[in-house]
Amino acid sequence: MGTGAVGNEGNYQDSPAGHLRPVEYDYTQYQHQVPGGMLSNLRHQLRKVGLEHRFLEALEETFRVRKEFGYLIMVTPLSQFVGRQAAINVIIGERYKEVTDQAIKFALAHAGAERARNMDSNVQDKILDLPRAKEWAKWQPDDPTADQMRRRLNAEGNSDEELLLRWIVGKDDIDAMRANPSPLEYLNSDQPLVNLLHVQAKRTRNREIHVQTPGFSVTPEKRATPAAASDS
Repeated sequence: MGTGAVGNEGNYQDSPAGHLRPVEYDYTQYQHQVPGGMLSNLRHQLRKVGLEHRFLEALEETFRVRKEFGYLIMVTPLSQFVGRQAAINVIIGERYKEVTDQAIKFALAHAGAERARNMDSNVQDKILDLPRAKEWAKWQPDDPTADQMRRRLNAEGNSDEELLLRWIVGKDDIDAMRANPSPLEYLNSDQPLVNLLHVQAKRTRNREIHVQTPGFSVTPEKRATPAAASDS
């Protein structure tokens, strides 16, 4: 069984009777290799500009773009910018007249020289001839040392793991987390009744709660403490 006919986001589709049935085998799924979640995004992009009827054309264009980029593996993030560029080509009506920054950086070998060498040379030249590509060609990546990164992220004296955490998550969020050492309490679905009673016991407005299910009922009541009774 194929992974889905063109235009269907999964292995099954609705039948006229409302039941799920396997979709028809379709070889083009193995050509464009667009993940299921991206199919719905692609359809949404086209719908926004009134071109949903060109969905199949956009899928064919995705296959062409993937081939011209050197048969990229269709996983995040490569699948996203292949799909976006294909949608732009269809929407604009001229291939590579407008190009995403991700496609430009790929053509400039920011993702690796080997990948850039696998691109179709005509497509690569067309992309790199765009004014936006000339701007990106002047860009130099930031290449700080580990000590520089520690100073930037206030991680002097911290472990390498802490340094990476601050770089990925952001030092402000990490500092906020460190400033609040008390963990948040979450309800545990393993003991729903116990957790429900625990939460209700913290409320001061309710003195009793009644819980009833088939074959079981309980009515806990909060009694006033001796100190509270003497004050009243």
